[in-house]
Amino acid sequence: MGGKKKLTLKQMERMTDKQAPPKKESKSSGGSAPEKKVAGITMPDIKSEKIITELKKMKVLTPYTVASRFDLRLSIARDMLDELQQKGIIQFVSGSRNTKIYKPAD
Repeated sequence: MGGKKKLTLKQMERMTDKQAPPKKESKSSGGSAPEKKVAGITMPDIKSEKIITELKKMKVLTPYTVASRFDLRLSIARDMLDELQQKGIIQFVSGSRNTKIYKPAD
């Protein structure tokens, strides 16, 4: 009546192949997957001359451009831009609730 049906020989072979440990095969092309980088969690020193000169080279400063340049998280880049604006190193140009645009101070 009911119950599981009997597997064919081909199906049994497939089941045993899946249960067997996979053989290591080295591929000549491809290689391993690239390592994932973790974005910086701490804010870099904003008093550093290196960071200030890098920022002054950029025409437009947005949180995304700063985060990608210094390998930071977007939230850290936003906080960094806010502090730099308060210190007078950069000027606020325009922006909305989501994105703010700055430029280096003259």
